[in-house]
Amino acid sequence: MQGPLIRRGEVGGFALKPEEAVIAIETAKAALSLAEPGPLITHRGPRGEVHYDIPIMYQGFALDRIHYDPWAKAPLPRGMPHPKPQRGEVEVDKDTITAIFSELRILDAAEFREPERAWAVPVAWKSFLVAYIKVDIGGREIVPDYPLTEEVARSV
Repeated sequence: MQGPLIRRGEVGGFALKPEEAVIAIETAKAALSLAEPGPLITHRGPRGEVHYDIPIMYQGFALDRIHYDPWAKAPLPRGMPHPKPQRGEVEVDKDTITAIFSELRILDAAEFREPERAWAVPVAWKSFLVAYIKVDIGGREIVPDYPLTEEVARSV
């Protein structure tokens, strides 16, 4: 099954239309249905804190990252700081990550992001907003997170 296209290049002038937001939501739903978890990305902060992120991958591109609490084995809502570091090794359970991805859903709303000239469609897990999928202004092409895509490539 082929999903939405990846946007490549610049977009000219624009006028926002509610119908395009609806199309963008449907495009995000199609992309999410074909998305897969990327490799766990680990960041260490200056005070020893550790941050874990799971990229949402679509056709080899990262769309966004889900902040992950490996001790609770659950995503963190957007805006929540990562939990304090705990002792011991973290084991990532691939079955848990797969289960989380099966519970992701697109919310029926979109916000507009001026710098990218794209719709940001929220992704929820249970009652948490955990990520966004960006879709071009016309609502038909996915706008990847290129810096995150490069980070994923470096971490493999």
